[in-house]
Amino acid sequence: MAFDITPYIDKKPSEVRKLIREGVIDFPTAGMCRGYAQANLIILPPEYAGDFEEFAKRNPFPCPILEIIRGTPETHDMGEGGNICTDIPKYRIYRDGKWDGKELTDVSDYWKEGYVGFLIGCSFSFEETLMREGIEIRHIAQGRNVPMFKTNIMTEPAGPFCGPMVCSMRPMTPENAKKAYDITVKMPNVHGAPVHMGDAAEVGVADVMKPDYGEAVDFYEGEIPVFWPCGVTPQSITLIGGGARSALAEAGIQLYPGASGSADAQVEALLAGSLAYDPNTVCSHHDHGEGHTCGHHHEGGHTCGGHDHGCGHHG
Repeated sequence: MAFDITPYIDKKPSEVRKLIREGVIDFPTAGMCRGYAQANLIILPPEYAGDFEEFAKRNPFPCPILEIIRGTPETHDMGEGGNICTDIPKYRIYRDGKWDGKELTDVSDYWKEGYVGFLIGCSFSFEETLMREGIEIRHIAQGRNVPMFKTNIMTEPAGPFCGPMVCSMRPMTPENAKKAYDITVKMPNVHGAPVHMGDAAEVGVADVMKPDYGEAVDFYEGEIPVFWPCGVTPQSITLIGGGARSALAEAGIQLYPGASGSADAQVEALLAGSLAYDPNTVCSHHDHGEGHTCGHHHEGGHTCGGHDHGCGHHG
C-alpha cells in the first residue's frame, strides 16, 4: 500500500482530523503535521480500564499514556475538538480477544457509557527529528506503513493484561542507529530509546521482511534493524478469558482454570467430580482483549493531536 503524505506535512492537526473525518485520509499518518506528536488509541469497557491503566504504568515505554478520555469521546489535553471515534483513519474491533475482521472509519456507534479511551504516545512523533538529523526513515521514503513485530520481550502483567511487546523497526546504519538512540532516549512520552539494535533473532524476530503488522521495507547494505517499543502492543496482550477460551470452547474443550498441584492428582479429582478450580482465573501469559477498539499503525490508526514532540498526541 503506497501513499503520499506530502500534502499533509505542514497541515495543522485540526485540518488533518477534519480530512480523516471526511474520508480523505484513510492511510498511516507518519510524517504529517510537522512539529506535532502522534498517538495510538485503545478504547476499553470500564471493567478493563483500571487494569489497563495499571498495565501502562508498569510498561511506560510501549504504552506511554498521553491522555485518558472518559465520559465522552472528545479529546481535551491533546487537542480540543478531537474525537477518538471519528478522527482515526482505521479502527479494529476486538471481541473475546479476537479481531472481528472488520476495519472501520467511524466507531461512534460502539461508544458506550463508561467506556474509556487511552491515547498512547507514538514513535511517528520522533521521526521528524531523526530526519532533520539526516537519518532516512525508510517507510516514509517508500510510502509505506512502519513494520512492526511481536517480540520475545515480555511486558509486566497487570490484571488480565500481559504478553509480548510489539516493536516498530527501522533499518539504519550502525552510526545512525547510535545517533537515533541519543535523540529518542530524551523522548519517553513517545516510546523513548530503542530496545534493541542489531540481530533481530535476539528479540524473537525470525524474518525482518515479514512483519506482524504494517509493511516490510527495504534494507540497504550495511544497515541493521533498530527496534523501538510500540503502541500497537495492546493488540498483542489479550485475555485467556477471551480468545483462547473461545477457541477451546469452539473445539469442544472445557477449560478448568485455577487448578494446581500434581497433574495426575488433578485428573483423578476431575474424574471423581471433586476438582477444585476457579472459573475466573486468567492466565498471565496468553492473549487478552475482550470487546475493545484499537486505532492502530497497521492501517494508520492515528489522528493528529495537539502539542509539540514529547507530550503531544495523535489518537
